Amino acid sequence: MAPHVLVADDDAWILRMVATVLEKRGYSVETAVDGEDALHRALARTPDLLITDVMMPKMDGWSLVRNLRAHEGMALLPVIFLTALSSEDDRIRGFRLGADDYVTKPFRFEELDLRVAKTLRRTQTAVQDAREHLGGSGLRGDLSQVGLSSLLILIEMERKTGLLQLRAPNGPSAQVLVRDGKVVHARLDEAEEPVDAECIYYLLTWGAGEFEFVMCLVEGSDRVNVSTTHLLMEGARIMDESREPAANQPVAKIPPLPEPPTGDAL
Repeated sequence: MAPHVLVADDDAWILRMVATVLEKRGYSVETAVDGEDALHRALARTPDLLITDVMMPKMDGWSLVRNLRAHEGMALLPVIFLTALSSEDDRIRGFRLGADDYVTKPFRFEELDLRVAKTLRRTQTAVQDAREHLGGSGLRGDLSQVGLSSLLILIEMERKTGLLQLRAPNGPSAQVLVRDGKVVHARLDEAEEPVDAECIYYLLTWGAGEFEFVMCLVEGSDRVNVSTTHLLMEGARIMDESREPAANQPVAKIPPLPEPPTGDAL
């Protein structure tokens, strides 16, 4: 069956051209004229790939992706942002929301065609490989290749129980305990704070490092008490707000942490 692609853009000409190019390549294409339209269409029929503009009426691309990530069936939906915004902050914001690629307008339709094919291949391979590894006793890899958000989603989907260890390049390390796929405790190895949900929000900013997941018995109470989807959406919201000036911001009560490591993935 041909991959089903949902394209969201308020520019009718772009919608028509993108649909024409992808349909000629054999894809099944559905179009939406704004974010709300795209959300309703995606919930009615789950796409294999979302191509979305950022600046749209009713609901922008950022909000569209956040809403879709809240649904378990689309937590790993590959996303390509198609937008006139081209600043580095916008690009980083897109990747932190889980975007697989970022195409700036104006663009060549041949380039978009290649990126669509590459994204679909890469996503299918990455998910399949991760699931195969999780089916064994453990998993290890590079955070610049498989981000923490994707790891937590896969662990939740597979309902795994064990210890996820993270180590930044020449930096801090952390431990995340999961039970039946749900994060129950998280902490840094050499700092008392942040812990639990706040620790996950900090770890989501890491763009590079190593991870290792080992299946083991996890005892004790759930100190996080929220779903993985909530953690990821709240983490994305906090990262967005951190780049905006905050009025009357309270004094932090926790010691300063090392700067998050950076990686080529961003």
